[in-house]
Amino acid sequence: MPKPRKSLIAVESTLYYYCVARCVRRAFLCGQDLQTGKNYEHRRGWLESRLLELPNVFAIDVASYAIMSNHYHAVLHINTLRAKSWSDLKVVERWHMLFRDGSSPYLVVRRISSFPKWNMIAVLYRSLFL
Repeated sequence: MPKPRKSLIAVESTLYYYCVARCVRRAFLCGQDLQTGKNYEHRRGWLESRLLELPNVFAIDVASYAIMSNHYHAVLHINTLRAKSWSDLKVVERWHMLFRDGSSPYLVVRRISSFPKWNMIAVLYRSLFL
């Protein structure tokens, strides 16, 4: 049964986490698939650039990573000092960085407007991004 993230990550215990993501059903993440002859090597660059972009959005640092043909490994460091220094607006701005297609601002404003203490942030966010 899945567990909520707050029970999986305990920054008081450790700030470093080892993460693995695998493909299923003989799917290839990158490299040459000998069964089909298809080459997925172009995905390695996509994944690497996305992985290295994470510190620009989240309060994490990428300590190390390895991208294999059907999975990848990453050692992530949670930067608690950086996270604690962010204002509510800074958190919203960083969340918005994940969705550059323009579809997220309305969802963000609607969601943060539903919290009375964040209503002013919603107004400010509207003026900055919409």
